[in-house]
Order: sequence, then structure tokens, then C-alpha cells
Amino acid sequence: MKNRILGNKGFEISEVGLGCWQIGGNWGKGIQENKAFEILEEAVASGITFFDTADVYGDGRSEKLIGDFLKRTKANIRIATKFGRGANVFPNSYTEQALRESVDSSRKRLNVECLDLVQLHCIPTQELKNGHIFNWLRTLKDEGKILHFGASVESVEQGLICLRQEGLQSLQVIYNIFRQKLTQKLLPQAADKGVGIIVRLPLASGLLTGKFSSGTTFSENDHRNFNKDGEIFNVGETFAGLPFNKGVQLANELKTICPSEISMVEMALRWILDHKEVTTIIPGASSPNHIKDNAKASELAPLSKKLMNDLDTFYKEKVHVHIRGVY
Repeated sequence: MKNRILGNKGFEISEVGLGCWQIGGNWGKGIQENKAFEILEEAVASGITFFDTADVYGDGRSEKLIGDFLKRTKANIRIATKFGRGANVFPNSYTEQALRESVDSSRKRLNVECLDLVQLHCIPTQELKNGHIFNWLRTLKDEGKILHFGASVESVEQGLICLRQEGLQSLQVIYNIFRQKLTQKLLPQAADKGVGIIVRLPLASGLLTGKFSSGTTFSENDHRNFNKDGEIFNVGETFAGLPFNKGVQLANELKTICPSEISMVEMALRWILDHKEVTTIIPGASSPNHIKDNAKASELAPLSKKLMNDLDTFYKEKVHVHIRGVY
């Protein structure tokens, strides 16, 4: 596993991390505690040193499981959590006190004095524009309760707004073969500002595994069922904003481009890592085997220039027009 530095004067983390929404157990079939620990243990065994969670994942369950795991491992794991999607604040009740209470609760659940990274969790654009919340984050940093702060965003516009803020350490973005708009503007500007890039949904909610068919179904409380058309939250968070059947069709077409010596998953993850502005990718995992497959991407050679060009053309000619939602 190779490592990269998260932004200017940031900390070193594995270039493949772990998204911990799934171990929170509030969607899909849920993950039992022993299975969650198996996933976290395999992550450490695979060289992963970066876990991404949030205060609302399982109403704190994800953070609590990670906190319990940290007590039983000697590995040096960096933890990123989030604030901003709780029912007490979203969409227009943000206060410094609410932020403080969330940070203190996260510190308690994670069993740490200082949080490595607190990210704003896809909060409304207007809140990002008025900027008060960044002042509150800077105060918490000065007090030693958080080491760094960043923002998880839904669009290029939001990312560019955040880049104006002094002290921003990272941006978390949706970025994958099916969602390439960020390449031209946001990623270069983040690099110029010394801001690290954390990539969520690198496999487009599983579409880029190439394992789905038009007949694939998901459980009732899986976001790939209840949010497939953006019924609950930003449609881009599910299948990268593509209609499911169109996404399956496009994934099948990608199979004809994928080199025979690597899998679709490896191609998709390697494509992201081949953009030097990216610090880490955070695919989720519902089993230890998923961890092993994802971690392999760090060991692969860069994709060929021809393949990168082919994937760029594929996106522009076949994918972009079908993307829905804020982007």
C-alpha cells in the first residue's frame, strides 16, 4: 500500500482508505459488530490507515465501532468524521454550539481528545458562502479539539467556494469514471491551494464493478433502492447520478475497454489514483474480501495513456449527458 500526504502540512495516509458508512448499519442489510471488526481488521492488514465516517452514520454507531476498534489495535489510523447532516441542524439551523456539541460527541465515541479531520457534510451552498461555520472550525482547531478541517461537497461550485477559505485541509468529492467534470477545474485549483482530495463513491455505488444487471434488486432500506432517483438526498450520491439501467448499460460497454489483465474494479480505482491531485479513495466494504480487492489498486501500474484517453472520450461522448442532479 502506497501513502500520500493530505494537503499542505497534512498527515500521511494510505491512498486507498475505507468509507465507513456501511458499518454504521443504517442502510442495506446492516452489519453486525463482529463483522464490522473483521472489516476494520482486514483494512489494517491491507495497509489501510485512513477511515472516513460521520456523526450520522447509524446515528453514531459507525464512530462508536471505530472507537472500540482503536482500543484493540496498535495501528496508527487517521480518522475523518463529519458534521452537518443531523436533523438538529440540516438544512438551516447551523450554530457554533451545535458544531461544538457534535465535535465533543464524536470525540467521545471515537475515544480521542483531538479529531484528525472534521468535514462539513454536504451542507447547503448558502451556508458555505456566508462562511461563519469556517470561523467556528478555526476556533475549534485553535482550541486543540480538531487537527484539521475540510468539506464534503456535492458540486464543483461548492468546492470552489470552500477553496476560498483559509486553512481548508481537504475536499471530499464524488469522482469516478462516470463523473469526470471535476478533472478540468476543481482538481487543479485544489492542488494550487494545497488542498487534499478525498474521493467517495469511486465505484458509483457498485455500478463500476460491472456485476449488476437490469434485473438486480436492492433491499428496501438500501439507498440504491430508495434514492435511485434522488427521492431522499442528492441523486449524485447514488449511481453517480445515472439512471440505474443506463448505468448498467454503460458499465457493460466499459467491459470492452477494460484490459484483460485487470478487473473493472481495479481499472476504476486505478483511474482515480492516476490523477495526482487525489490523496485517497474511500470505497466502502460489506465484507473483508472487498477490502482486499480494493487495496490492490495501490499496487497496480498506472493505466496507459491510451486507456486514459479512451475513458475520457467514453465519458464525454456516452456518459455526461445522462448525469442528473447538482454536479
